Amino acid sequence: MHGGRWLCYDDHMKAASVASVEDYIASRPAAQQRHLKRVRAIIRKAVPDAVEGFSYQMPAYKLHGRVLLYFAGWKDHYAIYPGSADALAALKGDLAAFKVSKGTIRFENTDPVPIAVIERIAKVRAAELAGLPPRPTKTPRDRRR
Repeated sequence: MHGGRWLCYDDHMKAASVASVEDYIASRPAAQQRHLKRVRAIIRKAVPDAVEGFSYQMPAYKLHGRVLLYFAGWKDHYAIYPGSADALAALKGDLAAFKVSKGTIRFENTDPVPIAVIERIAKVRAAELAGLPPRPTKTPRDRRR
């Protein structure tokens, strides 16, 4: 975060300052904005208790103080980062039609948004996090240690 705004990077690694997920989506190419808006809506509907924010210059969702997943738009694709090898393993059959590599699920900009798959990714991660104890909230003093 920089001066109340988040920094995000475009495909050429130039920093752009955004204040919200809406700004992040608006910073992407017009053709991709439709997909990213849809992804955001699917995640919010699938896990309504998730808290939206930014991490690693990408929209991120947290549940019980832990990262649920991230998403980002790139030049030729958009991606979801579930942050869990267990979730990827559980979703293996659902993800067979997509490019999956070490924590990244890629969706082509030219294909329709796979609503059911993205919803399932979010719900599988939410179920996984529900089985973990909530992460304690850190105070500013705790963060310095």
